[in-house]
Amino acid sequence: MNDQMTIACLDLEGVLIPEVWINVAEKTGIPELKLTTRDIADYDELMQKRLSILDQHGLTLKNFQDVVAGMNPLEGAFEFLTWLKKQVEVIILSDTFREFAMPLIAQLQYPTIFCHSLVIDEQYRIQNYKLRQPDQKRKAVIALKNLNFRIIAIGDSYNDLSMLQESDSGIFFRPTEKITKEYPDFPVTRTYDALKQYLCEHEGFTA
Repeated sequence: MNDQMTIACLDLEGVLIPEVWINVAEKTGIPELKLTTRDIADYDELMQKRLSILDQHGLTLKNFQDVVAGMNPLEGAFEFLTWLKKQVEVIILSDTFREFAMPLIAQLQYPTIFCHSLVIDEQYRIQNYKLRQPDQKRKAVIALKNLNFRIIAIGDSYNDLSMLQESDSGIFFRPTEKITKEYPDFPVTRTYDALKQYLCEHEGFTA
């Protein structure tokens, strides 16, 4: 029996909350903002494209905050997260930005989150983004493993791959068909019940 303590590292958008950028795209009628890390694997390329679109349309942080104020976590996410925290320690590893994610984090009862930040000017325009560190998800997993934790990682997108690959157990949750075909070694779950069942069967969690 493995006597290591376990930490579950989860992505945020697509796993616990809806994709913020997709919701902003729908509210503003700008379809180009629907692109996410499910579509573009290179995060900097994706963000530079997003920043260019925001500048072109004059969108500010307030536009994001207005959209996020009307959003809720995915149905069943809070209950799943509550259950998971009774099993192991939980850390959210996300490429989202603290400036507009916190209202949703509050709805999830403030789980620990490692994410990035935005560079905002006096008119609340989003000038740039500031990574906490490059490839932060993988590096966080490495650091936690060096502290002798066993890591379970759960994600859905290309920017989760290094986290899943570095972990002791990587699991897809509601991924696209494209990424599952490209990375068939990761188990795929599409509902919280299926994810719970997988963790109970393979990680010894209690239902």
